[in-house]
Amino acid sequence: MAELPVAASASFPIVFFDGEQKVEIGAIAVHPILGFQKFQAIINQKIRIAPYQISTFLVRQKKAYTSPESAARSPSTSPSTSSPSPMVQNWRWKEQRTDDEGVAALIQALGQEKMPEVALKLLIDLKSKGFMPGCATLSALVLCYAKNGLFQQAKAMWSEIINSSFLPSIEVVSGLMDAYAMMGNFDEISTIVHEIAARQDFDFSYEVYSLAVFCFGKVGQLELMEEMVKEMVLRGFKVDSMTGNAFVKYYSLFGSIEEMEAAYGRMKKSRILIEKEAIRAMASAYISEGKFYKLGEFLRDVGLGRRNVGNLLWNLLLLSYAANFKMKSLQREFISMVGAGFSPDLTTFNIRALAYSRMCMFWDLHLSIEHMKHEGVIPDLVTYGCLVDAYLERRLGRNLPFALDKMNAKSAPVMLTDPLVFEALGKGDFHSSSEALLESTRQRGWTYSNLVSIYLRKQYRSNQIFWNY
Repeated sequence: MAELPVAASASFPIVFFDGEQKVEIGAIAVHPILGFQKFQAIINQKIRIAPYQISTFLVRQKKAYTSPESAARSPSTSPSTSSPSPMVQNWRWKEQRTDDEGVAALIQALGQEKMPEVALKLLIDLKSKGFMPGCATLSALVLCYAKNGLFQQAKAMWSEIINSSFLPSIEVVSGLMDAYAMMGNFDEISTIVHEIAARQDFDFSYEVYSLAVFCFGKVGQLELMEEMVKEMVLRGFKVDSMTGNAFVKYYSLFGSIEEMEAAYGRMKKSRILIEKEAIRAMASAYISEGKFYKLGEFLRDVGLGRRNVGNLLWNLLLLSYAANFKMKSLQREFISMVGAGFSPDLTTFNIRALAYSRMCMFWDLHLSIEHMKHEGVIPDLVTYGCLVDAYLERRLGRNLPFALDKMNAKSAPVMLTDPLVFEALGKGDFHSSSEALLESTRQRGWTYSNLVSIYLRKQYRSNQIFWNY
């Protein structure tokens, strides 16, 4: 885009009010057509500055604004335009911390609106008025630059912070690392970690190493993640549960099965308990490779008796048998699950229902649905899909109302089954068709009976077309 001519821009002062007095602390040049509306929307957020309740941040055009100096020279000065009180005059100097936080909040808002140049201009104008930016302002400017892709400016501003006596917060470091990771500037992440570790006055060096592990892992940089963990241990930091589980999770997402299992073995040797998210990631990796036997071995190694992950381990074990249609083993492990004191949930029942539906085992399917009703488990779209697909597979569509009458087909459709089930067994035809219909229309008030009726008409038409040809 071509640069706008200077004559086309207008200057707008930045004014703080304390109830009676107003003080101009800067001015911004904003193009009246392209820029002012957007800038005014940011200003209207009414940033609060606590000590003197300077709560309203306004922008006025130069011609409609009377500065404190011109008001003091005017003989007919009203109380609202008289010279600032000593409290307001000394506000920037006595309460620099709060002032710094207020400016930082504005810079953060400008960054969210993709206006880093305006943020820099604001800071320059404030400096010309005697404002000394503190850690909050500089940190906000760093994030403003980094999140808008101005990495050279962000790097220069970060160097200014790290080489001073300022102590940026862990949130600022995390935001800066995430911005670098999204753009692939991994060397800068390592540099930040080393710079913080080199300073003795930082008390969160361990957290920074952990953040780096997460940043590298999220983008699949497993070698860099590995190096960071090794460096972390060499510096005497202990790998905690969160970092260890993240380590296993990212190897599950981006590594091979062998690398994932090696990472899990290292975590076990460190006596770190694998948590729900890492379990799901490893299970997904086994399912995607079709290694259901290894999945079962892994689940037993974790311990099926664990209560802090709910039914996840048992459900995954049932899924490993259902995916290979080992129906006797599926029933045996279900009985073991109930015998161990675990109450089957919706995902448990739907894993069994999907297996019975694919095998057209109607008796077992109906018994499973009766068991659901006895346990007070409400069926979802997957459960209805199991019935519809099984009956249509055997051309028993006329008998379908008899099966649906025992269920609350007038209720609104919901989908609460664990997505891992679909990774192993896929979605049924009724489930996929109904889901696409619900997503493509804005109509409300859908019920299961509506969806079944539409699906049956669709199948009837497709059969007619087939036989006509």
